[in-house]
Amino acid sequence: MAGVVSRGRGRRSISEINMVPFIDVMLVLLIIFMVSAPLITTGVVDLPSMGRAKQRPPSVIEVIVGTDEQIKIRVDKTDPQPTTLKALAARVGELQAGRADVPVIIAGDKAVRYESIVKVMDTLQKAGVQRVGLAVKQLG
Repeated sequence: MAGVVSRGRGRRSISEINMVPFIDVMLVLLIIFMVSAPLITTGVVDLPSMGRAKQRPPSVIEVIVGTDEQIKIRVDKTDPQPTTLKALAARVGELQAGRADVPVIIAGDKAVRYESIVKVMDTLQKAGVQRVGLAVKQLG
């Protein structure tokens, strides 16, 4: 609270902030948070899980991205054939042979930069490939 001091000729006010009410409010808030923190339940996050297909598709095109960003295409567990990113869309189109139901799976080592995988996905999307998936490592 501001006080008035009288010295000689003029009167001037003393401007001071009273910290006691501020400290009281902070202590009350601290006690409220300390009491209510253990009562808050932790939320459970339901992460999506990988489902298993009932049966494997008859034909699968696998695009393998190597650590050196070299792209290879493998069809139905045959030997991978190297290709470039520019020729990828045309090569996948040839392998699908007009059948849009043939899935394309992108596989990559964990050391591959994410940008390389996104470039491959973007190239396939622009080429009109409808069924594109990412290969996952099965546990157990």
